[in-house]
Formats: sequence, structure tokens, C-alpha cells
Amino acid sequence: MPLLVNLRHLQAHNVRLEGQLTVPELDIDTMDKVIQVDQPLEYALEVQQLEGWLLVQGRLHLALACQCVRCLKPFRFSLQFKAWTCHLPLRGEDHVTVVNDCVDLTPFVREDILLEFPQHPLCDPECRGLPRTWLRKATPANDPEAAEPGGSSAWAELNKLKF
Repeated sequence: MPLLVNLRHLQAHNVRLEGQLTVPELDIDTMDKVIQVDQPLEYALEVQQLEGWLLVQGRLHLALACQCVRCLKPFRFSLQFKAWTCHLPLRGEDHVTVVNDCVDLTPFVREDILLEFPQHPLCDPECRGLPRTWLRKATPANDPEAAEPGGSSAWAELNKLKF
């Protein structure tokens, strides 16, 4: 079930929302092979209504399954929003959609999560990439430039181009 808040409940008092959003409910399509959402989002939020606005504050936590872009090792990446805040207008040009007196907070949570995804996930900031033994097996034996530590078979091929 999406993350819904009932506006009628807000008229009496602030509403506290705690729980989890499953992966299908969160509906995040990463379109990236190195970042996958495989665990539910945990949330603890407080919603209050302020003169034509909703103020949502609280915590969000999502663990991602990632693959290091340098060494291809799988690892976990934790997205933590310890003081997440969202202001949503109930009136005006950019007002939120109200269906049966409820506002769905899921799209706003999803947007902020996507903005915090790592651009290039690394298992460790000091990751040095694939081991040298793997690189030696991948380079052609007859290319002396590729076998050198500073050389690269891709650069050697580019150097052969005549313009």
C-alpha cells in the first residue's frame, strides 16, 4: 500500500507514520545494472497541516545492492535520511493531488531517494580496481604496449588511426 496520509485526520492532530514500503510499492526503476533496490524502505514520519501546506518530517532508510564500478565486487550501500523534510502545497498551481481525502507521499519520497543514488558506486573510496593478474590475462600477448603497466590496448588501437 502506498504511503498515504488522510487530510481529515490532520485536522484534529499531527499524524505519525511508521513502517515499510516494499520494493514493488516504492516502484523505483534504477535503469542501472550496478544499483538495485532489493529491500523495503523503512520510514518514520510526522505529518502536520499548516495553512494550505503539508509539512512532512522524519527518517528514511533504504539499503541498496550495488556493484563496484572499478572491481565489480558486490556490496551494500545505505541511504539514510535522518532529517528528511518535504513541504507540499494543498492549494495553488503546484498543489498535490488529493484522492478520497488522502495524499500519496510515495512519489515525493521516491524522487528524493533517486536524487541520492550514488553516481559511481564504489565498494571503498580507495578501491584500486580489478587485480593485476586479471588484467594481464585480458591483454593480448603480442601487444607490448598493452603489457606495460602504463600502456593500454585501447590507446594502442587509437594511436594506429590515421587522420
